[in-house]
Amino acid sequence: MTQSTETVRLTVGQAVIRFLNAQYVERDGTVEKFFGGAFGIFGHGNVAGIGQAMLQYQDEFPYYQGRNEQGMVHIATGYAKMRNRLGALAVSTSIGPGATNMVTGAGTATVNHLPVLLLPSDVFATRSTGAVLQQQEHPYAQDITANDAFRAVSRYFDRIWRPEQLAPALLEAMRVLTSPADTGAVTIALPQDVQAEAYDFPADLFRERTWYVARNRADRAAIARAAEIIRSAKKAVIIAGGGVIYSDASEKLVEFAESTGIGVGVTQAGKASFPHTHDLALGALGASGSVYANGPASEADVVIGIGTRYTDFTTASNTLFKNPDVQFVNINVAEVDVHKEAATPLLGDARETLDELLAALDGWSISDDSRAAAVRSAADWRAEIDHIIELDGSPTLSQAQMLGILNDAAGERDVIVNAAGSMPGDLHRLWRPGSLKGYDIEYGNSCMGYEIPGAIGNALADRTRRVFGLIGDGTYLMLSQEIMTAVQEHLAITFVVVDNYGYGSIAALSETRGSQGFGTRFNERGDALRHDGSRIEVDFAANAASYGAKVWKADTADGFREALEGATAYDGTSVVYVQVDAQGRFGGSGAWWDVPVAEVSELESSKQARVEYDEEKSHQRLYL
Repeated sequence: MTQSTETVRLTVGQAVIRFLNAQYVERDGTVEKFFGGAFGIFGHGNVAGIGQAMLQYQDEFPYYQGRNEQGMVHIATGYAKMRNRLGALAVSTSIGPGATNMVTGAGTATVNHLPVLLLPSDVFATRSTGAVLQQQEHPYAQDITANDAFRAVSRYFDRIWRPEQLAPALLEAMRVLTSPADTGAVTIALPQDVQAEAYDFPADLFRERTWYVARNRADRAAIARAAEIIRSAKKAVIIAGGGVIYSDASEKLVEFAESTGIGVGVTQAGKASFPHTHDLALGALGASGSVYANGPASEADVVIGIGTRYTDFTTASNTLFKNPDVQFVNINVAEVDVHKEAATPLLGDARETLDELLAALDGWSISDDSRAAAVRSAADWRAEIDHIIELDGSPTLSQAQMLGILNDAAGERDVIVNAAGSMPGDLHRLWRPGSLKGYDIEYGNSCMGYEIPGAIGNALADRTRRVFGLIGDGTYLMLSQEIMTAVQEHLAITFVVVDNYGYGSIAALSETRGSQGFGTRFNERGDALRHDGSRIEVDFAANAASYGAKVWKADTADGFREALEGATAYDGTSVVYVQVDAQGRFGGSGAWWDVPVAEVSELESSKQARVEYDEEKSHQRLYL
């Protein structure tokens, strides 16, 4: 293509928005616009720079208003997940605290390999003003700013000191954002004077540009080696991670499982990748899983990991795979993940690699006994779910029963969104997703506060689905204000606020680790100067209503059903406040999670917990 010498005089802020509005992505012949717009909270650092550009182009490039900078990044993360990483949002903030408020959100996006573009404002490039309001001053280096904090949590970071630097930075940012292997948070810091500076940019920078998302194939020799290992298996298990969904490999995974007879366990990110009702669906695997998947995994002599990062929850802190002769075969687009657990690596797209691996196996299947054992485990787990969520006539709902009612109320294409706390573990075990994009549980970064903005991002990305944002009372108090954003955008979201009187998940963990639930309940300071006084009663329903949402309250099964019926019929943002039994728990996963306990202590509870910890840790191993 002949390159034009024509130029366009724009400010740096205007050039950024013009460029973003011209970016497209293509996979499998389908072309889509990549950016769905931008969120922004304006301050002195960006109001007259990139803020002016958003005003100028608002009819072409949608602007969204957020309430909290971290929340805006979480919205962008939920949006990218619903778009299957083939779409993104940009986020603009002012200098200083407005910018660094985004760091947690950046870490969440990067850990989960989800594309978001962050545009924090920065100090004056000219240094003509002296110290700027909200500027960090370093006596040994004037080119270090608060935005350098983003380097550790971004897949790509740049700072635009001169307009000439913008074009290569934007092109490199798009390379990372559209890369299946490298995607995550991209941060381009924009000094506030540079944002407003005019420059003659090449007109070609703003032409419509399509980024092609490749389906890379694994090495043929590696395919042959992997097939040989799989053929040797007496007992095997498949771990399906988020990469199965992002590569549209779910149908191919079903074909692979049916052909080989190997049972499929799912990670949090891969939960919806394999049909819950399938005969070989073992369900949740790992520390937040069940014995019905973890049992087969512990006995397996071959583990096939597809699109998984092998987090400590998935591996039960490297205690789950107990077979002394276990071998791993990994399929992943990311080199850093495909080699984990000393695996035979198949570096490539999950859908294409599974297809080629099937061909290499040439009709091989595991023994009839192993296939039958997987089918029994899957059936037993589905029966156990029915038992756990069954209503028993108790006056107060357990959390599991509440989830069962909610799951029954959800439509096939509805989406459940949640993050840290006790509910992700319960959802991992109990939820029955109706569709591939129906399950967004942020557990890569386990980020409290993702739930409400994450639900908004999902709803913005696909307005044809109803989204359920499931949030505990502890997390609600951290980042609830984005409910107003949902109301502002007329989004069909039902937020379910579950009140179990504190940080319930950590209370349970604290008790098992000898720390007696310390600091996890919301009580006033009592006479003994401890937080053991009266419980602080928060009117969550009134708070949610103050943001403009329509609110229902419930504390019984019938009341919860009625509330959900009303909330889902409402054409807008609704909230259902439900109280559950804070002590209502069900059996564990049969797997361990490494949370170190004090080696010495004056507390008997800690001493006993350390004995149990040392016993469990003795089973930990590295796979070499």
